[in-house]
Amino acid sequence: MPDLTLSPARPRTLGTRAPETGRPPVPVSAAWRDGDPVGRRQFADLGPLKLESGGRLPAVRLAYETWGELNEDGSNAVLVLHALTGDSHVTGEAGDGHPTPGWWSSMVGPGAPIDTDRWFVVAPNVLGGCQGSTGPASPGPDGLPWGSRFPLLTVRDQVAAEIRLADLLGIDSWALVIGASLGGLRVLEWAASAPERVESIAAIATAAQTSGDQIAGFHTQLAAIRADPHYRDGDYYDAADGEGPHVGLGLARQIAHQTYRSPLELDTRFGRIPQGGEEPLEGGRFAVQSYLDHHGDKLSRRFDANTYVVLTRTMITHDLGRDRGGVSAALGSVTARALVIAVDSDRLFPPAQSERIAAGIPGASLETIHSDYGHDGFLIEEDLVGAYVREFLEQGAERR
Repeated sequence: MPDLTLSPARPRTLGTRAPETGRPPVPVSAAWRDGDPVGRRQFADLGPLKLESGGRLPAVRLAYETWGELNEDGSNAVLVLHALTGDSHVTGEAGDGHPTPGWWSSMVGPGAPIDTDRWFVVAPNVLGGCQGSTGPASPGPDGLPWGSRFPLLTVRDQVAAEIRLADLLGIDSWALVIGASLGGLRVLEWAASAPERVESIAAIATAAQTSGDQIAGFHTQLAAIRADPHYRDGDYYDAADGEGPHVGLGLARQIAHQTYRSPLELDTRFGRIPQGGEEPLEGGRFAVQSYLDHHGDKLSRRFDANTYVVLTRTMITHDLGRDRGGVSAALGSVTARALVIAVDSDRLFPPAQSERIAAGIPGASLETIHSDYGHDGFLIEEDLVGAYVREFLEQGAERR
């Protein structure tokens, strides 16, 4: 068993790129600077980790946040797992070390579907992340950022680190492991890797195995980042000009964002409306182009491009059935109670992938929510998702 310790230490300072006219500087990495407030974050040092690809991380740290209190027998613990560009800050305001408000505040808190007056909630920043957990912006063995040297991670590696975090926190079994999108991939991996430690799961808008179509979409996003001359093959943190691959990262986000929303929403909300006083026939933009530009720029100001690459590659390689006899066998071995939620307009993780999960896990229940918003419906349709999760938790508590 590796040495597992809590630590208040913070990641090292990284550079910033020169500001554009009228705009604030953009961090080359969103990793927190020494001395910056860390809000609710806590840090767990988990020792070395051997990786599925054959590589090794000599030291792993996970940032995490908690809400509520663990009861005496440890039976009320809930693990919440974030999506690609999320982090440990599930609920709460922006500021005090957090670049954004909580990404699922409607779901977690006193009286919420995951009621923190009853449940002890843990939310880690994923291994490979840039919000306090070990990732490519973290110092390597020589004290310099890992950059291009950071090894390939799989979803299985990320869950292995989270299992160690559970060990450190003294949690033998989770009453619920819940997550959507990339978080949902980890939910399924938890159920397959540590079935004795998972009583129930809620896998939302996710898949047991990424498809060819998904891999193609992820590939174009990676290509956009790597094509940015400021990417420098991932070694941009100490660039003399302080310039990072913010253009490539922003473009990757724009490509991804099209899969996060539905055609109906984009057509209804924007259609062919020009942006402000711009004239498309004179080189101006349509409103939907401005919308995508905004989301690309916003992400480039809070997220690390290398982390985006690392986490996207984990999605590309995701296959619950690898070395387990295939997806059907892996799903069939899951012993946890399972709630599977699909979004009917999701074009990133289509409902058919949720149907496959539910059909494969013995006794799983499948709920499909209607949303005009596409994949992001798991965030936007909070009342629908929350009602299903609340009922599922209640049913589990009644069975104890």
